[in-house]
Amino acid sequence: MVTRIQVIVSALLVLFVIAVFIWGRSYWVPVVRKVVGDRTTADVIEKYGAESRLRLGKYFGAAGIHYPPTSVTFLAVKDIAAMEVWAGHEDAPVFIHSYPILGLSGGPGPKLREGDRQVPEGMYGITGFNPNSSFHLSMKLNYPNAFDLTQANAEDRNEPGTNIFIHGKSSSVGCLAMGDSAIEELFVLVHDIGASNVEVVISPSDPRQVHLSPNPDLSWVGPLYATITDKFSRYLR
Repeated sequence: MVTRIQVIVSALLVLFVIAVFIWGRSYWVPVVRKVVGDRTTADVIEKYGAESRLRLGKYFGAAGIHYPPTSVTFLAVKDIAAMEVWAGHEDAPVFIHSYPILGLSGGPGPKLREGDRQVPEGMYGITGFNPNSSFHLSMKLNYPNAFDLTQANAEDRNEPGTNIFIHGKSSSVGCLAMGDSAIEELFVLVHDIGASNVEVVISPSDPRQVHLSPNPDLSWVGPLYATITDKFSRYLR
């Protein structure tokens, strides 16, 4: 007969395995990669490209835009956990699709230092692809950018943080976790149009709906929020 202690031990073991699977990916995924081998960006495109392009084609077709477009802008809003995709130049952008952000940490306000768990706020580009991410797939943002570094240097913040990604899965610390299906689409989209043709704007709230209130202790956040507000104002449905 199974004792109560055995049941409790089994339940705890199951919870431990689940916890390791979800939150220990940075430890066990690299080990798996060493066993099965790394994959290239070309491998990812070959595996997920056709199906992702089929779904992307429907989004763009419904918006009346030929796929692939020449450029896209991602508008990420932290408090509602959503990221919009817009195609074309900001003078005449067209809304394509909105993805839920399944995981992000921190709260309103820019990222200031390594380990603060904050998602950055500002205008960013994509600097590279990681087909071997611990979070399925990922694309690296250029945080800290020149603006971030200028403010960090002025405030003697020597470690403003780094390694901010848009990635898969549903949990994240300081990054944007989009889920596996969504990151496959976004990965293929950025690959097809070129990372240099993608802009990522991250805001604490949607400035088309509410006024962005900066931290009064950080004088530079006000001008940053004014720039973000101006940027969002050009993307209206």
